[in-house]
Amino acid sequence: MRARRLRPALAALALVLALGCTATEPDADVSRPKAVPQDWKLTFHDEFDGSELDTDRWATCYDWNEDGCTNSGNDEEQWYLPGQVSVRDGLLRLDAERRETRASDGRTYPWRSGMISTGRDDWYGDPRHVFTYGYFEASIRIPEQAGMFPAFWMMPASKFTPPELDIMEFLGGTDRVFMYAHWRGPDGDQRARGTYGPVPFPDEHHVFAMLWTPDEVSWYVDGTRRFRLTEPERIPHVPMEVLVNLAVGVPQSPPSSVDSARMTVDWVRVWQD
Repeated sequence: MRARRLRPALAALALVLALGCTATEPDADVSRPKAVPQDWKLTFHDEFDGSELDTDRWATCYDWNEDGCTNSGNDEEQWYLPGQVSVRDGLLRLDAERRETRASDGRTYPWRSGMISTGRDDWYGDPRHVFTYGYFEASIRIPEQAGMFPAFWMMPASKFTPPELDIMEFLGGTDRVFMYAHWRGPDGDQRARGTYGPVPFPDEHHVFAMLWTPDEVSWYVDGTRRFRLTEPERIPHVPMEVLVNLAVGVPQSPPSSVDSARMTVDWVRVWQD
């Protein structure tokens, strides 16, 4: 579970209701996953083939960016900074580094790390791209080091959760992936969880994906469905941002022998009606 620290609203902000970005033509080598309906198009993708991050597509912090950011609701140990994000040799690299970092929230964090989001540069900005329904997939290699918390997930463009969809998370180990849906029920934040493993995930890139429609949410690992929800109250219907991050220290701190870790992403793709 990812207990979010989402700041109180500083002012009433207009919610961006667009389905996402302008459609892009698929590359010749981008194959359609079996779970994607034939009439859906590739509306967003980044193959990370350049030498730097495409900042028209990605921010490097949460929507509450103030010279960096973190997710304090999880007691995470990293401060996210753009310098921990790089693109090289066809891969996005998110680097976690044990390095004491004085943050704009007045705290000092023992780690710094990297993340990307299709959201805003700051609290008052507009999201780069938001999505309502679709098939979301990424080819990701998680780090092998203990104490890391890699994730590929979605949060509302309204900046408040729930709802929330966690396409993949690794908590307390590297051989089992967790898949979550969060929604607001009569008792507050409720969640459903799927798991899959054991698999030696750090050995290579794996494709983590999620199909989200008005009637279902299904999770896939390497093309095979591993978890599915169809209960109406559990399915969100609001525009969401896509995030990929390498957090540190959840549920436990890295051992003293670990000073760095790297998560790599080969590509991120979104298919929509």
